[in-house]
Amino acid sequence: MTSPGAPSTAERFHPRVEANLPVKVLLSGRTVSAQARDVSMAGLFLLAHAAETQHTLTIALPLPGDRELVTTCEIRRREVDGVALEFGPLDWDDLIALARFLHPRLP
Repeated sequence: MTSPGAPSTAERFHPRVEANLPVKVLLSGRTVSAQARDVSMAGLFLLAHAAETQHTLTIALPLPGDRELVTTCEIRRREVDGVALEFGPLDWDDLIALARFLHPRLP
């Protein structure tokens, strides 16, 4: 059973892939390092905790062998081991780079 408001796997539009990727979280003029547990075309799960007062985070996600995605994300869910983030608007180049990363890793 899923918690209220938490989408089940059947409700997800974009499949997730495992991704042990470094993520830079940009906070008030400084950068904090974290890890992405998984990534999809819509967002990622960040193995880090944001302050309860924060509802958005700006992240930089370097895609291996490609570009670095920089976007503001909404915190959609908080769990014991981190937060689920939904990407803000991405330009076409970022979307294509993300698809290039995800495609060979999809089941």
